[in-house]
Amino acid sequence: MKTQRPEQELTWSWGHRPRSALDRVKAMAPPPPLPLTPSTPLLHGEFGSYPARGPRFALTLTPQALHIQRLRPKPEARPRGGLVLLAEVSGCCTLRSRSPSDSAAYFCIYTYPRGRRGGRRRAARTFRADGAATYEENRAEAQRWATALTCLLRGLPLPGDGEITPDLLPRPPRLLLLVNPFGGRGLAWHWCKNHVLPMISEAGLSFNLIQTERHNHARELVQGLSLSEWDGIVTVSGDGLLYEVLNGLLERPDWEEAVKTPVGILPCGSGNALAGAVNQHGGFEPALGIDLLLNCSLLLCRGGSHPLDLLSVTLASGSRCFSFLSVAWGFVSDVDIQSERFRALGSARFTLGTVLGLATLHTYRGRLSYLPATVEPASPAPAHGLPRAKSELTLAPGPAPPVAHSPLHRSVSDLPLPLPQPALTSPGSPEPLPILSLNGGGPELAGDWGGAGDAPLSPDPLLPSPPGSPKAAQLSPITEGASEMPASSGLPPPTPDARVAISAGGPPDHLLPPLGAPLPPGWVTMEGDFVLILAISPSHLGADLVAAPHARFDDGLVHLCWVRGGISRAALLRLFLAMERGNHFSLGCPQLGYAAARAFRLEPLTPRGVLTVDGEQVEYGPLQAQVHPGLGTLLTGPSGRPGREP
Repeated sequence: MKTQRPEQELTWSWGHRPRSALDRVKAMAPPPPLPLTPSTPLLHGEFGSYPARGPRFALTLTPQALHIQRLRPKPEARPRGGLVLLAEVSGCCTLRSRSPSDSAAYFCIYTYPRGRRGGRRRAARTFRADGAATYEENRAEAQRWATALTCLLRGLPLPGDGEITPDLLPRPPRLLLLVNPFGGRGLAWHWCKNHVLPMISEAGLSFNLIQTERHNHARELVQGLSLSEWDGIVTVSGDGLLYEVLNGLLERPDWEEAVKTPVGILPCGSGNALAGAVNQHGGFEPALGIDLLLNCSLLLCRGGSHPLDLLSVTLASGSRCFSFLSVAWGFVSDVDIQSERFRALGSARFTLGTVLGLATLHTYRGRLSYLPATVEPASPAPAHGLPRAKSELTLAPGPAPPVAHSPLHRSVSDLPLPLPQPALTSPGSPEPLPILSLNGGGPELAGDWGGAGDAPLSPDPLLPSPPGSPKAAQLSPITEGASEMPASSGLPPPTPDARVAISAGGPPDHLLPPLGAPLPPGWVTMEGDFVLILAISPSHLGADLVAAPHARFDDGLVHLCWVRGGISRAALLRLFLAMERGNHFSLGCPQLGYAAARAFRLEPLTPRGVLTVDGEQVEYGPLQAQVHPGLGTLLTGPSGRPGREP
């Protein structure tokens, strides 16, 4: 078989095991522009299919896609499914036949292409390496392709001259998955079991999984972790669980190192704002529900991280917590907290809460002060300028670009798991392939080919498990007292006066005077009646609400948005409808204001109200906050817009 290799190396992403959290960040830094063009052929060869009586194919691997052309029985004039984008590939594996007389080796890739209606569907393509006389030679060819594809998916360098062998692959990245089984109307564990675990197993990622049992359980867990044993902590829930993780890391004595541990989010809750921003950063179209989960899971499988700004929030009592998302007062916080009683509706709770909030629209008197950003955010001016008071000398951003679970032990690892998968279709064959199941993190084709006489296939791992891998470990460091989850899937009733837990560690707020002390020169202050005040760090307020269209994870800014009193219910509704597309600043609403800041102070002058930090209710009263640029690290996957090759 003919093999072509690049003259230069590809770099970045899930890499060799770093010695410290900072090293892990460097190892997973986003890559520089690829030195190869998207259409540069890296490998080319001829393969058969499984079962053996199927067609034969010519495969060409490029940095962005796998091209598949049918050769026999006759070439297709317009190949269907002939282009597999790597952005839609979760992973690959090599397989061997259980028949001793079969000298072929098999190469299988797992993909999640979009269907005609836009939703993703899982598919697998299995190819037969049979060009050599011996199994060893065919196995080497199948492993060459699997290794090259895995390197491209993880951003690992390919040699310019040397052989492409499994020795290029480091040990699998080890992730700690924290799952809130009550998230997403109680569907979080079901989604995790049926979508997340199969996909990360297909990607060859190693994991341990813990189901959280109570409020702040994740916070307590991360405080006692040996972080050097993990390449990342991933929450499978809504935004609230990640809030616990980040604040738990910042409460550790070694918080300066701990907070650099990469964290990720797979959306299985009712509030999935950060996942919406990750989805946009990865270049995918806006998505909700399972589609959003699959998009974020694909990005996680690819690896890659980004610095994450965190907001240090000092409350009226002098206590402090850290936010990655937002601080809200007025309409947004009212809807967030009052809709808690509709949590069983999932994300629809916010729609119902918005309707009820509009019916009983309130205004609140308060004072907002902020330290303007020295550099304006990189965004065009809106189509209609927003009226400003003399003290509101900031630029508004432009519009966005078009864009019943069973009980389980609390801790689970990637030891053999019986995870059923849907039946797949062999390339060029209308008949279904045997059902795929996951066994020890490696896919296995179980059962006989339906009467075709082909022996079933077994996993043929690229590399043996190293001594320190989770499969060789007796227990994870965090599996003490493996208690069982109760079978109930209901949530405890929300408590209106619940208070968010507070962080004691973290960096000092050098831009902020003590709360209540006069503000230094250079701050802007406004006072009046407000319908809402929102301070947001990333672009999204919800999975489908783009509040700050041009915000970035590491822009060093907090984006302040406010709506003054006097706005009609209809105008406020139009603002939120336009926010789904991120063009609410183009409506020319005179009550809408915006400022990019490095710090702010909010002083409610109304005796009663609701304040939230990342959707969690905090004590009511004056508060102030400062951005700490790049304090955290977020697992985002590669950036850019997945697309077809030219």
